[in-house]
Amino acid sequence: METLLDYISDTPVYAQLLIAFGFALLIATVMVMIIFPILRASAKKTKSFTLEAFAKRTRTAVFWLIAMLLTFWFWTAISSGIAEAELPFYLPGALHLPRTLLYFFTGVFLIKVVQVVGDTIRYRYNMDDVNNLRERKILTQLQYIQRIASIIIFVVVVSFILLQFEGMRSLGTGLLSTAGVGGIIIGLAAQKSIANLLAGFQIAFTQPIRLDDVLIVEGEYGTVEEITLTYVTLKLWDQRRLIVPLNYFIDHYFQNWTRFNSELTGSVFLHLDYTFPVDKLRAEVNRYLPTQELWDERVNSVAVTDTTDRVIVVRILVSSNNAGNTFTLRCNTREHMLQWIRENYPDSLPTTRTDKGQILTPGVIEELDEN
Repeated sequence: METLLDYISDTPVYAQLLIAFGFALLIATVMVMIIFPILRASAKKTKSFTLEAFAKRTRTAVFWLIAMLLTFWFWTAISSGIAEAELPFYLPGALHLPRTLLYFFTGVFLIKVVQVVGDTIRYRYNMDDVNNLRERKILTQLQYIQRIASIIIFVVVVSFILLQFEGMRSLGTGLLSTAGVGGIIIGLAAQKSIANLLAGFQIAFTQPIRLDDVLIVEGEYGTVEEITLTYVTLKLWDQRRLIVPLNYFIDHYFQNWTRFNSELTGSVFLHLDYTFPVDKLRAEVNRYLPTQELWDERVNSVAVTDTTDRVIVVRILVSSNNAGNTFTLRCNTREHMLQWIRENYPDSLPTTRTDKGQILTPGVIEELDEN
């Protein structure tokens, strides 16, 4: 480096800065072209997802991080080699530029590293499995921690950038001296946002809800698609999205159909005539369910659960491995049983009878009217 600085020492200071910046870009380019192909080759050879993700996500950030680090180093060396009386007026201020960009790209690099860690964890814990309770717990916490880490990195980087400038230090001192009154005002103005943030911490670690949980919220059936720092996005059955503030899940009750596992029991209700043979229906359900791939063989029940002045209410219980399959199995079972009853016991569908036991068909009604 000293040879380079000696070579360009006779040129104007602004030219020295530009040459040093160009040389820093050249070195950074060479280093990145050497390092990242090695990383990719190592990732391919070792089948390392983490190395592959690191090489893919951080290449640009590493390039600019090296370039700004070398630029700051070169420019500082150029500045130290000039007598104080001969320093150009713009040089002290110009030195803030590479330092600021160095802080900025350091933050970008750290955020990319956080994303690589997140990608690795998502790769290891796949939610595509049917029984994915453990995976959903981990990925719910990961999503929240990843966002908090990014915010912390952002705040720290901005703080380092501002602390370079003397005026900003004075401003910070002034802000600290009024922090009491300002904190009260801000707290009152942003109490709902703060409540949502605290609710996010509670949800991330106590986990009343997780990613991919099936919920009933305000009568809407949906799947947890996203959990942010302030709200939850539910994907409803008809592709709509329901946006719910986080503190709703702390202050209100809701149904979580997959709190401990994804298995569910579904019910099918049939309204039938008093003359219907329930034991025949029970035998048909026992024959039908084993033919259905969606049935998980846990629950199979037929029972008369209620009666009215006109019909009996028969409940069929079925079970499947998740909410979607349970709903589909219920629909299929209901459709099959209605067809089976129409074909085998058509007179046992709900009917209205006279006091003599006659079914009120249009012909019977005309005859009664004539009499």
